[in-house]
Amino acid sequence: MHTMWKGSISFGLVNIPVKMFAATEDKDIRFKYIHKECKTPIKYEKRCPACDKAINQEDIVRGYEYEPGKFVVIEDKDLDSLHQSTGRAIEILDFVHLDEIDPVFFIKSYYLSPQETGEKAYNLLREAMKQTGRIAVCKMSIRNKQSLAAIRVYQNLLIMETIFYPDEVRDLAQVPNITDNSQINQKELSMATQLIGNLTTAFQPEKYTDEYRKELLDLIHRKIEGDETVRPKEAPERNVIDLMQALQESLKETEHLKHTDSPPRKEMPGRKKKTTTAG
Repeated sequence: MHTMWKGSISFGLVNIPVKMFAATEDKDIRFKYIHKECKTPIKYEKRCPACDKAINQEDIVRGYEYEPGKFVVIEDKDLDSLHQSTGRAIEILDFVHLDEIDPVFFIKSYYLSPQETGEKAYNLLREAMKQTGRIAVCKMSIRNKQSLAAIRVYQNLLIMETIFYPDEVRDLAQVPNITDNSQINQKELSMATQLIGNLTTAFQPEKYTDEYRKELLDLIHRKIEGDETVRPKEAPERNVIDLMQALQESLKETEHLKHTDSPPRKEMPGRKKKTTTAG
């Protein structure tokens, strides 16, 4: 498993050296877009429409559009000057109960494991959190961005989950067509709750599968086995073609000049033509 980050958990005066690993992975099947005619993968180049030319990554800077068509340019040195209080540490701020944080706040999960010198402190924090039934609210920096996160016990390890800041969760008042339950028929409600009871069971994640992904993989394998495959047309070497075109045009130009009569030579002013007299 690839180590994404190394740092420490700051717990009072205790620092626990840890490594961070992505707890989840995206298994969506991704397609490439190819040219329908020749089956060549399409390239998307970074291009400036005003200069009408392709640009490199080093020619790109960050810009914040504060009004339509008006930008503030943000340089790397500007970002370096900003206050990043956590550095390479996961700083625990508070301990709370897990059920106090609604799942809408959770973003992505990461496994935390102790580094070589932090196993004892890691195990102590894990056991203390397990016995108290608390999770830790903390802040940290990932990829130069300060994030809010929660650390909790997951089976036999600590797992950290990044969470949204409160102002990033939209206000419920913005959702249309939400009414109270004053018009609900009690008989229908009783039947609905009975149905929920009939379908209630223990959560077994292994029984849920992505049927669409499975069927899509089967379709792809059938096409491969049936030899329904294509090969893209080889893209020509652009620099070679440009050179050949330049050489051909140069040859045409020189051939044209060779067959064109040269203009008469002009005498230099003040210079007389030398004549030869036969003896």
